[in-house]
Amino acid sequence: MADHIPLHPVPRSTQRRAAYYTSIPAAQRHNSRYQVEDESSYLDEMPLMMSEEGFENDESDYHTLPRARVSHRKRGLEWFICGGWKFLCASCCDWLINICRRKKELKARTVWLGCPEKCEEKYPRNAIKNQKYNFFTFIPGVLYEQFKFFLNLYFLVVSCSQFVPALKIGYLYTYWAPLGFVLAVTMVREAVDEFRRYQRDKEMNSQFYSKLTVRGKVQVKSSDIQVGDLIIVEKNQRIPSDMVFLRTSEKTGSCFIRTDQLDGETDWKLKVAVSCTQRLPALGDLFSISAYVYAQKPQLDIHSFEGTFTREDSDPSVHESLSIENTLWASTVVASGTVIGVVIYTGKETRSVMNTSNPKNKVGLLDLELNQLTKALFLALVALSIVMVTLQGFVGPWYRNLFRFLLLFSYIIPISLRVNLDMGKAAYGWMIMKDDNIPGTVVRTSTIPEELGRLVYLLTDKTGTLTQNEMIFKRLHLGTVSYGTDTMDEIQNHIISSYSQMYSQSSGNSTSSTPSRKVQSSAPKVRKTVSSRIHEAVKAIALCHNVTPVYESHAGVNGETEYAEVDQNFSDENRTYQASSPDEVALVQWTESVGLTLVNRDLTSMQLKSPGGQILTYYILQVFPFTSESKRMGIIVRDESTGEITFYMKGADVAMSTIVQYNDWLEEECGNMAREGLRTLVVAKKSLTEEQHQDFENRYNQAKLSIHDRALKVAAVVESLEREMELLCLTGVEDQLQADVRPTLEMLRNAGIKIWMLTGDKLETATCIAKSSHLVSRTQDIHIFRPVCLKYYEHEFVELACQCPAVVCCRCSPTQKAHIVKLLQHHTGKRTCAIGDGGNDVSMIQAADCGIGIEGKEGKQASLAADFSITQFKHIGRLLMVHGRNSYKRSAALGQFVMHRGLIISTMQAVFSSVFYFASIPLYQGFLMVGYATIYTMFPVFSLVLDQDVKPEMALLYPELYKDLTKGRSLSFKTFLIWVLISIYQGGILMYGALLLFESEFVHVVAISFTALILTELLMVALTIRTWHWLMVVAEFFSLGCYVASLAFLNEYFDVAFITTVTFLWKVSAITVVSCLPLYILKYLKRKFSPPSYSKLTS
Repeated sequence: MADHIPLHPVPRSTQRRAAYYTSIPAAQRHNSRYQVEDESSYLDEMPLMMSEEGFENDESDYHTLPRARVSHRKRGLEWFICGGWKFLCASCCDWLINICRRKKELKARTVWLGCPEKCEEKYPRNAIKNQKYNFFTFIPGVLYEQFKFFLNLYFLVVSCSQFVPALKIGYLYTYWAPLGFVLAVTMVREAVDEFRRYQRDKEMNSQFYSKLTVRGKVQVKSSDIQVGDLIIVEKNQRIPSDMVFLRTSEKTGSCFIRTDQLDGETDWKLKVAVSCTQRLPALGDLFSISAYVYAQKPQLDIHSFEGTFTREDSDPSVHESLSIENTLWASTVVASGTVIGVVIYTGKETRSVMNTSNPKNKVGLLDLELNQLTKALFLALVALSIVMVTLQGFVGPWYRNLFRFLLLFSYIIPISLRVNLDMGKAAYGWMIMKDDNIPGTVVRTSTIPEELGRLVYLLTDKTGTLTQNEMIFKRLHLGTVSYGTDTMDEIQNHIISSYSQMYSQSSGNSTSSTPSRKVQSSAPKVRKTVSSRIHEAVKAIALCHNVTPVYESHAGVNGETEYAEVDQNFSDENRTYQASSPDEVALVQWTESVGLTLVNRDLTSMQLKSPGGQILTYYILQVFPFTSESKRMGIIVRDESTGEITFYMKGADVAMSTIVQYNDWLEEECGNMAREGLRTLVVAKKSLTEEQHQDFENRYNQAKLSIHDRALKVAAVVESLEREMELLCLTGVEDQLQADVRPTLEMLRNAGIKIWMLTGDKLETATCIAKSSHLVSRTQDIHIFRPVCLKYYEHEFVELACQCPAVVCCRCSPTQKAHIVKLLQHHTGKRTCAIGDGGNDVSMIQAADCGIGIEGKEGKQASLAADFSITQFKHIGRLLMVHGRNSYKRSAALGQFVMHRGLIISTMQAVFSSVFYFASIPLYQGFLMVGYATIYTMFPVFSLVLDQDVKPEMALLYPELYKDLTKGRSLSFKTFLIWVLISIYQGGILMYGALLLFESEFVHVVAISFTALILTELLMVALTIRTWHWLMVVAEFFSLGCYVASLAFLNEYFDVAFITTVTFLWKVSAITVVSCLPLYILKYLKRKFSPPSYSKLTS
C-alpha cells in the first residue's frame, strides 16, 4: 500500500539543506559522516515527507505546511453570521472553564538546601492520590455515573411517578425494588473499589524516610516531605519525590537506581552525585554551606533535566551544571548504597505523576448500543401511547390518560435489563477467573467483559510483554569463521592458549620491564592467526561497554569492610553486572564465559581477569556514550602493562560500515543475522600513538568548552578518529521472546485484530523484535516515518497507518503511548485494547477501551491499573477468542431476550386496551407482573449466560470466527427489529387467542393468556439456546414448577376450579403452539438453507 504513495519532497527546503551542507568547510566535509549519514537517512526513510531536522534551519519552512498556513479573514457581520458566533461561544465557555479550574502555572524554582521555609511559592503536598471520589462526592458521583444513561434515568422517572395518586398503576415495590437493587449493587461495588484504592494510597503515603535537619536525622512520612528537604534514601527503598542527587555512601560518587516503574526498563541506571557536595568531609557539612539548586519548571520528559547548583559561601562561588544524570525521580528505587538528595518537585509535579493520566470510567460498546436501543423503544412507547389517546378521541383529561398509557406500556423498556446484564457481567468475570487454562487471571473491572469480544486494535508494549528482556549471546563472526552456541568452547580454548602464551613470553623476557613491553606490543602484529584475531575480538568486547560489576557481600557488617573484602578477591558468586542496556550485559557475561572476566570498574579504570587468574588493568581515557543519533559507542583505553593506547568502537552496522576498512562480508552477514532475529553489533579498533592521543585530547577539550554548536564541534573531533578502523568482529545477541508469542500473534492477526507495538526502545531493536516475533513477516517492506508526520499531518498519517498490517512506534514516552491510543479511538471509532507490564504502560492501559496488565519482572503497577490482569502474554489468545467472544454473544442474546420479554407483555397490554375501549387499565396486576419478570422467567433467561455456539477448542482453532464479532451483527438494529416482530406476533396471538377461546368470565382471559405467556417464554429460551447445559434444563423445569405451585396461591387472579380442567389445558396448549411452532419451523429452515459460519464447524 505504502509503496504506491507519490513522494513530494519540498524543493525550497531541500535547496536550503544543500546550501547548508556546502557551507561546511572542506576539511570537515571530507568524510563528514555525522551530517552525510543524516542526509542519506533523511532521503531513504521518507516515504511521506521530510524528517524533523529539516524544520530547524529556517522558520519560513513552516509556510510549506498546509496546516500551518494562517488565512486572515475579515472580521465583520458576514464572519459573525457564517459561524463566528459559534467561535465566540466556545471561547467564552473555555474562559469560564479555565477560571473555574484555576490551574496553577508551573514555574522554574530556586531551592535552598535544607531550607524549605525559604521557598517563594507554596508547592503541592507529596501525597499519592488515586481515588476517584472523596467523602462528599461519592454518592453524587456514583448516582451521576448511573443516571447519565438514558435507561436508568427513565426507570427513575417512572418510579417517581408512582408517588402521584392519579398516575399510580400498581404497587410501589414493583418499580422501586429492581431500581434499588441495581443502585445498591453498584454503590457497594464502587465503595469496595474506592476503599481498596484508599488503602493502597495510605500505605504509600505512610512510608517513613530519614530527613536531615540541623539537629540530626528525623523520621518523616512520605506525604509530609517538602521542596527543599534533604532526604536520605536507603538501598532498595523507593524514592519519594523528585530530587537532585547530592551525596552517596558509594566511594565512586555514583549509584545505581532501578527505573522499571517509571520507564519500563529493567536495567539499572547510573546516577552521579553533585561533585561539590560529594567532596564535603561529613554529612552534617551540608548545613554549614550556603547553596541552592536552580531547577527548570516541572515537565513531562523523564529523560531530560536542566538546572544549576550554586555554592555562594566559597570564593569564588561554585557553579555546577546539572543534567539528567544528577537527578533521582520519584517511583524509582535505589539499587546500590545510600543516597542523600534535595527535594525539587513534590506530589503532582513529580515526573511519575505528570506521566500518569486519571483513570476514566470505562463503558462497554454493548452498553452504549443497548442505550441507543432503549431510546428507540422509548420513542415507540411514546408513539403507542399517543395512538391510544388519539383512538380514544382525546376525551376527558387526555394528558393524564397519556401519562397512564406511558406507565402501562413502560414494560417495553424492562427494568430487569440492567439487573440481568450486571449479573451476567459478574458471571463472565467469575468464569474467566476460574478458567484453569489461564491461571492467575484477575478481572478488576467487571463492567466491560464484552469489550474483549469487539477489539480491532491491540497495542502492546515490547519489553517484558512480547520479550522476556533476557539477552543471550548467540553468534561471533570474524569474517572467515563464524562461532555459534555449540562452538563457544573453541573460543575458550583459543583465549586460554593465547593468554598462557603471552605470559610465558613476558616471563621469558622479564630481565627488564622495557623489552617485555616491546615484545608484547609487537607480538600480535607478526601474523594474524585465528587465535590472535579471536583474542583481539574478545578483548575488545570485554573493554568497549558501559557495564559496571556490582558485588553483593554477605559477610561485611558495614560498607567499609564490604568493599575492602571485595577489592581483594572479586569473588565470582557475588558479582552481578549493571548497564543501561541488557545487550551490553549479555556481551560482558559472554566474555566471562569464555575466560575474560570484567571484575572491577570505576570512572577512571577497569580491571579484567584472564583465564590464568591474572588481573589486567586498563585506564579509561575517554568514553563516547551511545546515542540514538550516532548509533555507536566508543572508548579509549591505556593498557597498564604495555602503555598501549587503543580506541575501541562498536555500533550498528549502518553506522559502522563507513567507518571500518573495506571488507566484502559485513553487509551480507549482518543481513543473515537480522533474518535470524539477532541484534547485531560491529566491533572495531584503532591503535593510537601518544602524540595522536594528545592531539585528539586537546582538540576534544577545546570543542567541549565552545559555546556555539558544541555538539557539532565535538562530533567533528570524534569523527577525525573514526577513520579506517580495523574491523574485529560482528556479534549477534538474541532477546528471548515470551512463551508462545509467535502463535499468539498469528492467532490474533487471523482474528482480524491489528497489532501495534509501542516501545520506548530504539528503532533498530524494535524492528528486530517485530521481525523475530513475526509481527512483521520477513518479506514485508518496512516504512519508517519521522515524528514530524504526527506533528503536522496527524489525520493523514493515522489514516495511512491504519491500513498497514502492523505498526511499530519507537521511543514512546508513557504519555505518547496514551496519545496514540486516543488518536486511534478518535480517528477510527474502533475498540482498542492496550497490554503492558510496567509502570510506563499505565497511561496507555487506562486510555484504551480495554486494558490488560501482565504481572511481570517490572512489578505489579500495570496489572493493578488494568481492567484484566494476566500472568503471560499467551493467555490473551484464550481471553479474547473464548471468553471475549462468549461474553459478547451471550450479553447480546440476553439483552435482546429481556427486551423481547418486555415487548411481548406490552403488545398484549396494547391489544387488551384497544379491545376494551382504549381503557388505561393494567392487564396483569401486582404479583403477576413481579413474578413474570422474576421467579417465573428469570432463571431460564439468565441461563443464556451459559450458552455457547462453538466449543472453546474450536474458537481457538478457527480465530476467524472472532472477525465476525467486530461488525457487531449479534446486536444491531436488524436483529433488534426481528425480535420486535417476534414479540408483536406472539403478543398478538396470545391475547387474541385468549379473547377468542375464553369462556364466560373475564378472569379466564387472564388465566389462559398468562399461562400461555409463561410457556411461550420458556419455549423461546429453548429456541434461542445453541448448546444445552444441565443448569439450563434445571432452570426451565424449576421455573415451570414454581409457576404451577404458585397457581394454588393466586386465588385473586385465577379461578382455581377452571385451571384444573382439560378445557383450560387444551386452550393454553393450542395458543402456545400457534405462537411458537412457526418460529421453530423458520429456525429449522434458516439452519438448513443459510447456516451461520459456526454451524459448519459444529457439524
